[in-house]
Parts: sequence; C-alpha cells; structure tokens
Amino acid sequence: MTTKATSAIHTFSAVRDSTPSAMKKDKVIYWTTTGTVVGIMLWSALNFAFNPAMKGAFAHLGLPNWFRVELTVAKILGALALLIPTIPNRIKEFAYFGFAITLISAIIAHSSSGDGIASLDPIVFLGVLIVSYWYYHKSRDAVARIDKSSSAIDVSGPGYPMARPGRST
Repeated sequence: MTTKATSAIHTFSAVRDSTPSAMKKDKVIYWTTTGTVVGIMLWSALNFAFNPAMKGAFAHLGLPNWFRVELTVAKILGALALLIPTIPNRIKEFAYFGFAITLISAIIAHSSSGDGIASLDPIVFLGVLIVSYWYYHKSRDAVARIDKSSSAIDVSGPGYPMARPGRST
C-alpha cells in the first residue's frame, strides 16, 4: 500500500539528480565528447576521401580500396546522426555501435600489421566515444524520469502498479 508521503519521496528521488547545475554539467560533457567524436570521424573521413596517401595506408593494412570509400561514407553519415539532435534515437544507437566497431577494428588492423604502439591510439577515441554514449543515455534517462515524476497518473513510485483514477492503492 502506497501513501502520499511515500509517493512524494519516490517523486523526489526520481528528480534529485536532475538539478539544473547537474543537467548543465552533463550536457557540457555530452556535447564536448560528442563534438570530439564527430570531429575525429569527419576529419578521418575527409582524410580517407582526399588524401592520396590513404590508399597506401589501406593497402598496408591489407584492406581493399572500396572499403576506404565505404568507410568514408559511413563515418560521414554516423557523424551527422550524432550531431543532429532531431535524428531518431535508434539511428544514433547504430552510429555509436558502428563507431565502436570501427575503432576496435582499427586497433586490431593496426596491431596485426605491425604498427606497434601507435596501433593503440584508437583506444583513446574509443574512451571518448564511451563517455559520449554514457552521457547520451544519462540525459535521455533524466528526461524520462522527469516526465514520469511529473505525471498526474503515475504517483505510485518504482516497483508499484500505476495508480489509476477511481482505484485505491
């Protein structure tokens, strides 16, 4: 049985991490890391497209030239997906996943071709990608918690059935 006091506590606990200063800090971290990821991916895509030496770099890794073109297009589309706020969440998830696979594959390709310690550079970018992804979900979850706690219908708190008009809880 849920009382009004318990409902108020659940509502307060759902929004306590959503203070304006915490949300602003989270937004700054999200956009900084996302901007870094987008910048790196766009720079590498443009480098792949317009730098003639990249054909040799892909050959050094044992990769065909068509893969360079495919990777260029995928990086541009993924960067746009992360950068444009109105892109659906599922598309953003695909972009994050695609970038993670690309960075892990880069580590493997460079390591297996004998590039030495330089093959570990993508680990730093993978870390930035993970932070961006974490804060992307953190901001989405905070908005969902605020929407849920401000609802006139759902006052029962987590783990309890929703209160419905005309039904006592």
